[in-house]
Amino acid sequence: MRTGVWLVGARGSVATTSIVGALALRAGLTRPTGCVTELPAVGGPALPTFSDLVFGGHDVVATPLAKRAETLAAAGVLPARLVAALPEELAAVDQELRPAPTDGSQADRAAAIVRDLTEFHDRHGLARVVVVNVSATEPAPEPHPAHADPAALSAALTGPDEVLPPSSLYAYAAVTAGCPYVDFTPSTGLRLPALNALALQHRVPYAGHDGKTGETLLKSVLAPMFAMRNLHVRSWSGTNLLGGGDGATLADPAANAAKVRSKQRVLGETLGYLPQGDTRIDYVEELGDFKTAWDLITFAGFLGTGMRLEFTWHGCDSALAAPLVLDLARLTAAAHAAGHSGPLTELAFFFKDPLGEGTHSLADQWTRLCEFAHRLHTGGTDDPRG
Repeated sequence: MRTGVWLVGARGSVATTSIVGALALRAGLTRPTGCVTELPAVGGPALPTFSDLVFGGHDVVATPLAKRAETLAAAGVLPARLVAALPEELAAVDQELRPAPTDGSQADRAAAIVRDLTEFHDRHGLARVVVVNVSATEPAPEPHPAHADPAALSAALTGPDEVLPPSSLYAYAAVTAGCPYVDFTPSTGLRLPALNALALQHRVPYAGHDGKTGETLLKSVLAPMFAMRNLHVRSWSGTNLLGGGDGATLADPAANAAKVRSKQRVLGETLGYLPQGDTRIDYVEELGDFKTAWDLITFAGFLGTGMRLEFTWHGCDSALAAPLVLDLARLTAAAHAAGHSGPLTELAFFFKDPLGEGTHSLADQWTRLCEFAHRLHTGGTDDPRG
């Protein structure tokens, strides 16, 4: 089942790490540590193998992929030996990367994206192409009347206005090309009524939003603990320090606000209330692709006795995100092959701000994911949307 993975932001750190990792796995040069789809409870015959994955993508920069990989290796993000062992494979992927369309109306740019996706599909004889957004975080867009209706949206895109943010324009192009879409960022993506309607119309599944790789991953484990033990959380404050391109992007207040909203949702929906405190995200250039989070939690136990918990998380963002990107591409491709369409709420396990209603408990999300994977592998047809 040869499957295309079209990365939006294909020369960025997460995309480059994902590509190097998949090529290394295909060549038997590394182990699939961090890949959830390689666990027995999730893996199986419905998923394309790592050897089935064919990479392409768009980016606004033209830095050669091998050069990006060398830079990440020098920063300690990925092993230099892998970059040195894969020059031909990286060069082949580099040939499949295209400059992001910038000319004409948004309708013209969407048409150019569709052409690139279609040509990629046909050139490699792919069963399907999954579009994965790993580009920079966007500010929340201004509301527009065309966001509510597919016909109005298609008409509005031909005009001079920027009706859709970039993530949503890519989502529009992906859906109209019949490609499943995954948004690994907190950007708007397919979270507009018109785009959801188009996804259902074209029978395309989609997943998102905002990959859960660090501090929020811990929140999704710890918050249910407090709720299940009936311990009242009085405050939960966190400070995140990160460098790299994502950190630079989040120095913009509007993009920062979008990211913070995504990170905070887990507390309110898990605890049933929002404790005092905020989450801060600060850019520290020297940290590069690594990030550090400090959280302080104060809570009350029996008889109101005050207590506290503190934790520190230090991780490499790209190395944490890349295996999840590969997981999501494989699972979404399998869902498309099985006839699913619309939001894949069963993939909430992977996201800070998942689609649809449901629990933010990592344990509960894991159960749903395993059940979903089992249905994919056994040909279950109990999906009400399929």
